[in-house]
Amino acid sequence: MHIVVCCKQVPEIAGIKVAPDGSGVLPPPGGGMVNPFDVYAIEEGVRIKEKTSGKLSVISSGGPTGEAGLREALALGADEAYLLSDPLFLTADPLRTALVLAAGIKKIGAFDLVLCGKQAVDDDSSAVPAALAQNLELPQVIFVKKFEELQPKMAKVFRMTDDGYEVVETSLPAVVGVVKEINEPRLPSLKGKMRAKSAKVTTWSAADLELDAQALNPSGFGYKVEQFYPPPPRPKGEMLTGTPEEIAEKLFQKLRQAQVI
Repeated sequence: MHIVVCCKQVPEIAGIKVAPDGSGVLPPPGGGMVNPFDVYAIEEGVRIKEKTSGKLSVISSGGPTGEAGLREALALGADEAYLLSDPLFLTADPLRTALVLAAGIKKIGAFDLVLCGKQAVDDDSSAVPAALAQNLELPQVIFVKKFEELQPKMAKVFRMTDDGYEVVETSLPAVVGVVKEINEPRLPSLKGKMRAKSAKVTTWSAADLELDAQALNPSGFGYKVEQFYPPPPRPKGEMLTGTPEEIAEKLFQKLRQAQVI
């Protein structure tokens, strides 16, 4: 079985600031980190590879800094890494990113399963997995917490919902977006780190993927962010004093006033 995992290099979240005019975000300096949700997708890809004696490829779209994240995936057990890097890709929104990733995956060749993290922590759109499936013309299941069954042409998964989970069966190939409950990511071994250091990372440009400025024109995707703004500051907490019984009663009354209970 050939598994392809999509991973994204994102800025260190603690250092991100919103531009004063709300036109965008100001990332901190440095190479960033692998999107935390994608780490779970990589781990699941490694586990499936080990169970099926298969092959694991990782792919990322963005700037040259994405190579660091791909090498992390190689250290964890991925076999091949592909970086889709071009000036046309640097400002892509989720829908255009999905188009670029789909072009890269098609160029890789035959595959059985595409894994993604449920969302990227820099924009939190959760749009790429579904848009990627559309571009690849494949079925998709997102918010997956467990692979219950995995066969060459079929997968049965547990998909999280607001009040529990659903059991979904899908044909393969398919695109699956996973949540952090699916596994506990491993740490890379020394041997893995040494292999990743010298491993080849294949880089493809827009021309390699037969994409141009017209194909990636934002006007063709109907996606627009009106404004960025930071979350409101957390209100100051209140300390309740008294005996345990008095504190419990005060807490009860405050929750009641807030209509929480």
